[in-house]
Amino acid sequence: MDGNGRWAEKKGKIRVFGHQAGVKSVRRCVSYASQNGIKALTLFAFSSENWKRPQSEVSTLMELFFTVLSREVKKLHKNNICLRIIGDLSAFSARLQEKIHQAELLTKDNTGLVLNIAANYGGRWQIAHAAQQLCQQVQQGTLTVADINEQNLDKQLKDLPLSDVDLMIRTGGEQRISNFLLWQLAYAELYFTDTLWPDFDEASFAKALASFGNRERRFGHTSAQVQAKQG
Repeated sequence: MDGNGRWAEKKGKIRVFGHQAGVKSVRRCVSYASQNGIKALTLFAFSSENWKRPQSEVSTLMELFFTVLSREVKKLHKNNICLRIIGDLSAFSARLQEKIHQAELLTKDNTGLVLNIAANYGGRWQIAHAAQQLCQQVQQGTLTVADINEQNLDKQLKDLPLSDVDLMIRTGGEQRISNFLLWQLAYAELYFTDTLWPDFDEASFAKALASFGNRERRFGHTSAQVQAKQG
């Protein structure tokens, strides 16, 4: 969800104004995804690198995160949406960690859209964390070194509520993945748009999905093989 700060600066406002406007885009996109049968939506809210931003902006983002959780979770629950926060939550205040726990607990049994919010998240961190867990299993004797393979690492990573990504959308004009879901993006289709996040609306989402729908996903096969299988 890139471009909040630049959106605000273009309007002569402070950066936090853009983050507040970005919350409205979150509401629109979550509603659109839920209404259009999307099974899972993962939003990159705060990366592990974002701590490097000015302290005033980080503090404001943390407070905004707390406020949004307080305000929105009942709406998510009412709409049968399951909320999960992924990332290293230990860096957050005890107050925010408790709010996250309450939100996840309230919505955990919902069967609609799974909404993952990546907060203090990094793709490298997640892979390293999964590798540590596999090493612990080796130390405990429940796994051998030879068992540390792609399949078991994939299984360990999927203990979090994340499956392989079909489509990654990045707003704001940058064309990189910035340490986001590195493992899960292996075969994802990538969609980059110059639209800044606060301006990303239902029509923007529909355009991204239309682009995705026109692509041929081969997963290592030839185009002829894919077409033959579809036929």
